[in-house]
This record gives sequence, C-alpha cells and structure tokens, in this order.
Amino acid sequence: MRHLTFCGLAISFDERVLEPRPWTEAQSAWAAELLAEAAPGPVLELCAGVGHIGLGAVRDSDRRLVMVDVNPAAEEFARHNAAANGLQERIDFRLARLDEALAEGERFAVVVADPPWVRSADTSRFPEDPVLAIDGGDDGLDLARTCVDLMDRHLADGGSGLLQLGTTAQAETIAAEAARRPEGSVRVAETRVFDRGVLVRLAR
Repeated sequence: MRHLTFCGLAISFDERVLEPRPWTEAQSAWAAELLAEAAPGPVLELCAGVGHIGLGAVRDSDRRLVMVDVNPAAEEFARHNAAANGLQERIDFRLARLDEALAEGERFAVVVADPPWVRSADTSRFPEDPVLAIDGGDDGLDLARTCVDLMDRHLADGGSGLLQLGTTAQAETIAAEAARRPEGSVRVAETRVFDRGVLVRLAR
C-alpha cells in the first residue's frame, strides 16, 4: 500500500488502481467552489477510483458523496480513504457500471468525473497504470461520453458537471457533441487547461 496527501487528505492506494495525480487537486478545488453556491443536494463522483477527487470536493462542506466505480479495489480504497479522513458517514459507494448505478430520479448539485481517456491503441505506453483505469476506447472518449449522458440526466437545476480529459482536442470534441444535443441539454460552459490534462465544466 502507498500513501500521499491530496487536498489535505490522507489517501492510500496500490497497483490495482490508478495512482492519484497531484494536478487533479484542481478538479476538487473547482468542485468545492461550485458547491459553495450550488443548490442543496449531494455530489456524484463517476469513475471514482480511490475517491480522492470527490472527497477533496466535499471535505469542507456537509454534502453527501455518491461514488461509482466498477473496480472492487477502488471500492476498498475509497471506503478506507473516507474512513481515514472522518468522512465515512457521508459516502455511498456503488460498485457498478456507470449506466447501471443511478436511479432515474436521482439529482446531484455537482458531478465530478475522471473517466479513462487514453485511446485503446495507446494503453501500452503506460505499463504502470491498470488498463481498466485508462482505456477510453478507440478515441479515448467512450466513458467520457457516458459521463456526459449521466450529467445530462442527473444534474439538479443550476448544477455543474466537471469532466476530466487528456487533451484540448478531446475537450473540443466533447463540446461539439454536446452542442448537437437537444435544446435544454448540458453544454460546455468553461474549459481549463493544465500541464497534465484538461477540465471541462458542463451546465444546462
């Protein structure tokens, strides 16, 4: 087991899950900013991994956090990390596929998502990372598109979704696809570019 500090939280992980990237503290911080003015309601973390981004987002609030991931090792560490930081009473971990984890009527004030975004053909370039955690399909956006679908269906009125991607080109693709959705669907409202990745905010 390995350990690091993320947004002031003690986070543990091992080789079965994706190692938390320090730059993604920016996603937690942005989510926390949005929560300060968001309507009441819980936070949803898709492709949660060990839970660090979601836990960082809610740590300074009283919001509940629903985490979703398909990897049993992710659940093990997410629950451990929540307990290690005194947040275990506020989390609900759902070990399930993204498209099977939520009930139709569930609504969330903020949704954070860190889907796999590496193209399937390129996963061998990252032998230290579990394939399950990085394989995003032919163009790297298979799970990202599912996350956008879920944001569209489950964001509360006035809510925001924060989607992590790998490149500005991927962000442009997601923005273009969102723009073609029916009127009233989520759209890309803001994009922030970092050295190691891109964060996209979606809102209705």
